[in-house]
Amino acid sequence: MVAVHGSLAGVAKHPCQRTQELSSNSRRSTSVRLLRNNEDCNHLGYKSHMKMKTPNRIRSSVTLSLVEESRGGPFVLWDGIARSMDLASSMGFDGVEIFPPDAESLAGVPIGQMAADRNLSIAAIGTGAGWVKHRLSLADGSAGKRQEAIGFIARIVEVAASLGAGAIIGSMQGRSTPEVSKERASGYLREGLEALDSLAARSSGRVFYEPLNRYETDQCNTLESGCRMIEGLGSTTLLADWFHMNIEEADMARSLREAGDRVGHVHFADTNRSAVGMGHLEVSPLIQALRDINYTGYLSAEVFPLPSSIVAAEVTLESYRRYVS
Repeated sequence: MVAVHGSLAGVAKHPCQRTQELSSNSRRSTSVRLLRNNEDCNHLGYKSHMKMKTPNRIRSSVTLSLVEESRGGPFVLWDGIARSMDLASSMGFDGVEIFPPDAESLAGVPIGQMAADRNLSIAAIGTGAGWVKHRLSLADGSAGKRQEAIGFIARIVEVAASLGAGAIIGSMQGRSTPEVSKERASGYLREGLEALDSLAARSSGRVFYEPLNRYETDQCNTLESGCRMIEGLGSTTLLADWFHMNIEEADMARSLREAGDRVGHVHFADTNRSAVGMGHLEVSPLIQALRDINYTGYLSAEVFPLPSSIVAAEVTLESYRRYVS
């Protein structure tokens, strides 16, 4: 079990600063061999791709879920850490984003070494199971439940920090309820983010706060409102999810530029939350905006595994190589 040490206090403040033309190759779903759960990854037939070692570039990542309760959700790989890492590496991804049930489920698992052995990095670790499995949120009306939520996230922040990764706060931000006004919910969220930011600073960790669309939260729906929420938090940046941004942002590229260096992580998803290249997202302007703000983090595919995990991963990589590489 990962212990949490020290007080969780705030830190000093500073200002927050389609034509989607699928290549013929990206429609090769009929020629891509689908991976069944019992297939051996060693027989996938994909060639390993040499990864650029230059750190100052935008990198690719794919999501890996270990939470059975979220099966069918927008995560690409589902076959356990080792098999999923084998697949991600054989296809040529730079990293994996892990969605675990809790921090304790990762205790004793040599995740860092497993990733290094496959020439992968850990892009981020999600905390959403705190909501999916335990109905914990930072905006809960109960002070005890809010502290439980902070503890759940804090343990993942520490695990992520030990792996050189950031911890994502998305669905655990919560929302208002008949008992908790929107103003109070936002205040509770800010208090939780301050506590977790302080912990992250002490453990050399990072927190990625994710604005979600209006149908999932009434906290922060845009990057601009996200910037206001995390203003002054030195170890917390924004997760810019293109699926949510497509719903909420009037101009996605402009929003990325205005958020600037407050963008710490990107979810690489198309308008329909399928792999980029399977919807109608205008990708080039977004990549240019990321280059304009000198973004060198990950484009992580948090998308539905449709029509299969393999096809979703393959189309993601084809789009990544087309627009980024």
